[in-house]
Amino acid sequence: MTSVPAWMAFALGSAFFAGATAVLAKLGVVGINSNLATFVRTSVVLLVCAGIVSARGEWVWPEQGFRMRPLAFLLLSGVATGLSWLCYFRALQLAPVSVVAPIDKLSVVFAIMLGIVVLGEPVTWRLALGSALIVGGALVIASG
Repeated sequence: MTSVPAWMAFALGSAFFAGATAVLAKLGVVGINSNLATFVRTSVVLLVCAGIVSARGEWVWPEQGFRMRPLAFLLLSGVATGLSWLCYFRALQLAPVSVVAPIDKLSVVFAIMLGIVVLGEPVTWRLALGSALIVGGALVIASG
């Protein structure tokens, strides 16, 4: 019996919690400004992450010291996450979660494209086919 690789377990956990997030967020934005709802959600994420880092004793910088380049990319990633969440919560206020969530998952295709262009990751026929199927599925759902 083969075990599930750790990365797969975390990826499936991510997918499950992202799905739960969509439904919980849709319920949470009723009667509240979407930007304020995003702030509340972000505050909870900050507290949960701080609790995990504290519980694991991980409040240490790498031994090679403080480096600006990785920090700059983490800051830009945070900006991108914030903008994504602001857009997502507003979309949830305007449309059903069953339409918004699949369109939001086009992020997979954007990530693949950026991985190819920015990181030089290889293009395979499986990657191309899978990306096309994701786009096709999103278009089918959005057009109905």
